[in-house]
Amino acid sequence: MERFASVERKTNETDISLKFGVDGEGNSSIKTGVPFMTHMLDLFTKHGNFDLSVDAKGDTEVDDHHTTEDIGICLGQTLLEALGDKRGIKRYGNAFVPMDEALAQVVIDLSNRPHLEFRAEFPSQKVGTFDTELVHEFLWKFALEARMNLHVVVHYGHNTHHMIEAIFKAMGRALDEATTIDPRVKGIPSTKGML
Repeated sequence: MERFASVERKTNETDISLKFGVDGEGNSSIKTGVPFMTHMLDLFTKHGNFDLSVDAKGDTEVDDHHTTEDIGICLGQTLLEALGDKRGIKRYGNAFVPMDEALAQVVIDLSNRPHLEFRAEFPSQKVGTFDTELVHEFLWKFALEARMNLHVVVHYGHNTHHMIEAIFKAMGRALDEATTIDPRVKGIPSTKGML
């Protein structure tokens, strides 16, 4: 059974069509109007072996906030839908990824309890034209809509681009592990009998 979902979200600020496949090959077709986010989503997709298509138009003449936030919402919604009742998945994922001098760790629990723990201090407020505070905004909306625990720790680094890139690569790898079907897992991976 293919684990795939799509969503369309249209507001006064954004118009987004997003398709997400959990069991992919790392293929991406991403147009966001926010070049740095396009780059990060491409990395996330490749390192998670997902398939992701994003066509987003937003009020980037104001800033990148609404587009970045709404892509996080859409990605979370499609992940939640694609996983269904989460029968047979590993549920937890953990990945460390270095990027030159930076080291990021992402730990995920697909618990149906949304929480973001974010431990990263970026030296710069911008990467190009992108406001680095939007990384937190994107991750929080992604975790909230996917109903997952998402813990992000940048252990060290001094180049902001490298630090954020390490986060997105680690998130792809941790999510790939958490969504993997484990033949030893019978039913729902919880003593409660549901997630």
